[in-house]
Amino acid sequence: MSQLKPDPIGRTALAVEITNRLRQMILEGQLQPGEKINEKLLTSQFGVSRTPLREALKVLAAEGLLELIPHRGAVITRQSEAELAEVFQVLAALEALAGELAALNASDAEIARITTMTEELRRSYAETDRPTYFRINQAIHKAILQAAKNESLAKSHELLAYRVQRARYQANLTPERWRAAVEEHEAIAKALCARDAATCASLMKSHLLRKFASISVQ
Repeated sequence: MSQLKPDPIGRTALAVEITNRLRQMILEGQLQPGEKINEKLLTSQFGVSRTPLREALKVLAAEGLLELIPHRGAVITRQSEAELAEVFQVLAALEALAGELAALNASDAEIARITTMTEELRRSYAETDRPTYFRINQAIHKAILQAAKNESLAKSHELLAYRVQRARYQANLTPERWRAAVEEHEAIAKALCARDAATCASLMKSHLLRKFASISVQ
């Protein structure tokens, strides 16, 4: 009888955990654009070997948060304002379409879930819990895309969204912009409940463009 292969779940779970922690460090600005990843320091800090760390680096490279440069290692990516402007313009158009289609195609249960998450978003803002706010924020946008019932739209959006997730995270740094973002989400949820496709599309587009505007003036 042949021997069973070792169970890989533990290592996979470890790599996922490291990926999440590193992603948060990049989003929070603990690792700055242009900075080289110090693998030795991180393996010591996380108490892991280099294998799961390098698996995490590959995932983050695929997300566009860092680059794997031959003979140099992993470096946090830099993004110009021009590059961000291009991506945000396209994303804004895609999110407008998602809002329009979601208002037309979403089930009542999907709209109720988005409304509930929007209420949770308000609570995380009130508690100034940025990591939780960002997680719920991303979940709301994903739920709207799913409710749109258009797979091509979802795939196109996903390819671009990875490229600006750091910028989106840092867009609500000021209290004024953060409060406005919550109010924009509440207006979007209201438009979805009313199944007002045109208003929902307009709100989704302006929400993303205002997010970019808040980045460009920092």
